Amino acid sequence: MCIRVIQSPARVELQEQDRYRFWASVAELQGRFLRVVTLSDKLTIHNTFLDRRFRP
Repeated sequence: MCIRVIQSPARVELQEQDRYRFWASVAELQGRFLRVVTLSDKLTIHNTFLDRRFRP
């Protein structure tokens, strides 16, 4: 799921400390949005969680 979010995000933002946030809706999670935070290379996953406050 995390790799799919990175490959096809609904939104991407640069975060502090050269990290990136990726959001995407995930069907397996009943369409809820998963946020994946990566390091500056946009490949290494740092953190991931359901983002209840995200609005596309």
